[in-house]
Parts: sequence; structure tokens; C-alpha cells
Amino acid sequence: MRYFDPLSKMEDSKLLTLMLLSAIAVGQCYSGNMHMKVCPGRYCGRIVQGNTSQEVGECGACPRGSRSDGTFCVKCSNSLSMYDWLYLGFMFLTVLVLHWFFIDYFSKRSKKVIVILFICAAIETLCAAIVTLLLNEPKGSLNLISCKSEQLSDWYTVFFNPKPDYVNTIYCTNEAVYPLYTIVLTFFAMSVALLLLVRPISSHYICADQGISSIYAALYFLPILATVHALFGGLLYYTYPYIIVVSAILSNATVLARNRIMGFRQLLSSKRHIGIVLGHWTLLAYGFLGLTQLAQPAIHGPMFILVTAPVLFYLATSSLTDPIKFKR
Repeated sequence: MRYFDPLSKMEDSKLLTLMLLSAIAVGQCYSGNMHMKVCPGRYCGRIVQGNTSQEVGECGACPRGSRSDGTFCVKCSNSLSMYDWLYLGFMFLTVLVLHWFFIDYFSKRSKKVIVILFICAAIETLCAAIVTLLLNEPKGSLNLISCKSEQLSDWYTVFFNPKPDYVNTIYCTNEAVYPLYTIVLTFFAMSVALLLLVRPISSHYICADQGISSIYAALYFLPILATVHALFGGLLYYTYPYIIVVSAILSNATVLARNRIMGFRQLLSSKRHIGIVLGHWTLLAYGFLGLTQLAQPAIHGPMFILVTAPVLFYLATSSLTDPIKFKR
């Protein structure tokens, strides 16, 4: 006759429990190696330290030139889109147009001096842009490798450092829009360096010191542009086509009104005014290109005729708004 032994039953149940827990632990380790836990925050990632994904670090900031996919830091490998190149061109044109504006504003009405300083400013800005492109990956090439900007927050990763336990912060600030943020700051720095190397020599020896004031102006507006980009780079990236269009329309109307140009004959009588108007048309066309990117050439192509509309509208209606006609 067999008797029920409670002690042996308890030992068997403990053994089964230990075996079950061991199996669960082994399964968790295996699945942990196969499927790494997602890092907290939008921009935290693990750096792969070896040749396989088994050797990885803790969640943290991804190094420059890479971006988190949620788990790992993935190296940037995309080419710049047309919109990205136009944004960099917008920064280039902003510096060049400001150089030309202050040269024209401060220089005496000597066409030769103005033309020489215009050429110097163009050479400085172009060289700064080329050197900046050569310094970025792939080094020595005018092409760029980038991480695509997907949303506005990509430009401000400093505000998205997670607190998983609501106490300790994991700092994951990095350049998620590589290289669009730092390349512009590098360009501004190169512009200042070349400005100090080239412009003083040309102003002193060729232009009889007539370009000194424009140099001082550039030493003010270049740091201001760098500060604006550092703070509002993301906003500028998503709105620069609208900024170009609105600024070109307002600037064009200001120039025509300041010079009291009321008709086509007055406009065509001055080569300087014709050049200014053509420059504004070019900026408007650039803004339209940024807005449309010629995604549908058959529709967007004819839109570029509209670049002449602000000037034509101003000249057609300026005589109707002459203040002299409203005086009693």
C-alpha cells in the first residue's frame, strides 16, 4: 500500500518551477539578443561597438553623421534632396545679397569701385561655400551625405532628452539633420575668414578705402545670421521659400518707391534700376522653385511668369496712389 508523501510532492513542484524559470530566462536572453529593446526618446540610440549587433553600448547620443532608428545609431547615407540644396543656396544668397547691399549703400557713386567690390564679395562667398562643401563628408567632394529632415523637432533635439524614471535625464542631443545645421555655421565662419583676408586688400589698394564700411557691416551681419540660424534653423528650413517671395516683393516695392519710379520710362532710363529689378525677379523665381520644386513641370513651369507681376502691378497703379493728387 502506497502512502501520499507531501514532502516529495513539494520537492517535485519546486524542481518544475526552477526548470520553468530557467527556460524563461534563457528565452528572454535569446530574444533580447535578437530583438534589442527600443531606446527611450526620439533621438537616443545604441552605438554598435563590434562587427555584430551583439556588441552594443547603452542608449545615448548618436555620433555626428548618424541618427537613431529607435534602437541603433545608423550612419547617414542619403543624398541631399533638391529642397535641401535650395536651402543651402538660400543661405549663400542671403550672405551675398547682404554684401552687395552694404557695398552699394556705403560706397560712393563710383561704378568702377562698386563693380570691383561686388566681384570681390562674390568670390569670397563662392570660395567659402566651396571650402565648406569640401570639408564635409565625403571629404574632398562637392556632394554631401545627409540624414533626411523628417519633422521640425529634428532641428531641436536638445529639447527631447528623455527621463525614463522621471528623475535622471539621458542626454541624446545630436545633429539629426546632419549636415544641414552645422554646415551653415561652418559657411558663415569661412565667410568671415575670407572677408578678412581678401576685402581689406582690395578695398585699400584698388578702391581707395571706399569699402571699409561694408567690411564692418559684414562683421556685424554674419554673426547675427549665425545666431539666427542656430536658434531658428528649423523654422527657416521649412519657411525659406515664403521668406524669399515676401522679402523680394516688399524690397522691390521699397526700391521703386524710394527712387520715385512711377512709370516704365523712368525704370528703363536707369541701368542700375533695371539690374535691381532683374535681381528681384531672380529671387522670386528662386522662391517659386523652392515652393514647387518643379514636381509637375507642365503646371509649375508657367508659374514663373508671375515673377514680373509685382513690378507690373506697381507701375500700373503707382500713378493712382500719388499723394500729390490727394492734396486739396
